[in-house]
Amino acid sequence: MSDTFIPSFWMKNKHLQTLYQTFFRKIIKTNFEVEKFILEDGDFLESYWLKTKNSNTTTPLVIIFHGLAGSYKSPYINGIMHSLTKAGYNTVLMHFRGCSGKVNTLPRSYHSGETGDALYFINSLKNRFPETRLFAVGYSLGGNMLLKLLGEFKDNSPLSGAVSISPPMELDTCANAINQGFSHIYERHLVNDLKKGLIKKYAVNDIESYIGINIKGVKKLKTFWEFDSVYTAPIHGFESSQDYYTKCSSRQFLKDIHTPTLIIHSSDDPFMNTQMIPKKNEMSKNVHLELTKHGGHVGFIAGTFFSPEYYSEIKIVNFFKTLDKKLHNKN
Repeated sequence: MSDTFIPSFWMKNKHLQTLYQTFFRKIIKTNFEVEKFILEDGDFLESYWLKTKNSNTTTPLVIIFHGLAGSYKSPYINGIMHSLTKAGYNTVLMHFRGCSGKVNTLPRSYHSGETGDALYFINSLKNRFPETRLFAVGYSLGGNMLLKLLGEFKDNSPLSGAVSISPPMELDTCANAINQGFSHIYERHLVNDLKKGLIKKYAVNDIESYIGINIKGVKKLKTFWEFDSVYTAPIHGFESSQDYYTKCSSRQFLKDIHTPTLIIHSSDDPFMNTQMIPKKNEMSKNVHLELTKHGGHVGFIAGTFFSPEYYSEIKIVNFFKTLDKKLHNKN
């Protein structure tokens, strides 16, 4: 258990840690460069760029992957992009399909183990900016996806380093945990966001012919198990929600990661439970798990209620700067 992150007495509550940024963090008004990115199958996603001052062809670039139903509007995304650019990094947020506010064209969407889009996006950046060192940060769903992708890369990764914040590394365990007690409020909110996104797709695709239920049926879905059974699994080629959870949980990929990787996770995360925390022998020597006692889900807020410090953002910047220095000295 790490004792590096120590919140103030008033910020120890896991739900306050989880909800603080949503309700209290000030969003920095930002003029992003927006790029429509065409995927291999002809569908699209949108990437939002924020570049540091005096950016050039060798300025390191950090690719950001948001969490479930997240976007450029998410406070934690706004925060990390500004923290990184202030530290001298260019940043780009890769929205998952349909998450930037525009409905993607195909019936399919995204999920916790969908690494194909990220792989195609990262390779395109490597080709466009061959002199640029690439890093990546993933939050929650995006963190699980990133860890899975790093394991699939093995020793052929185009990334120089990566950080995963609050990843649901065992998806079925997390789907059960978030359906318990007060955490069910989070599940209800997130599932409602998923349902709204799916309902929008009915206007551009004959979704009912693919999944067998109409909009009224979608509105009745209440849990991740139900939503993933009806839509996520069949539309993305899985036999069932359990098949999807089993194949896409990143825990099994940690042993194959060759990229220097930091995982920051809290044992009081209300979206999960401690059963899904990997043991040391499940992770390669390139993976460091910082497990904190407090922090909630994508929280890790130090300082005080009125003068917060965003611990995970400080850790991310320092982690990449340390790697940058090592790589520079090696060259």
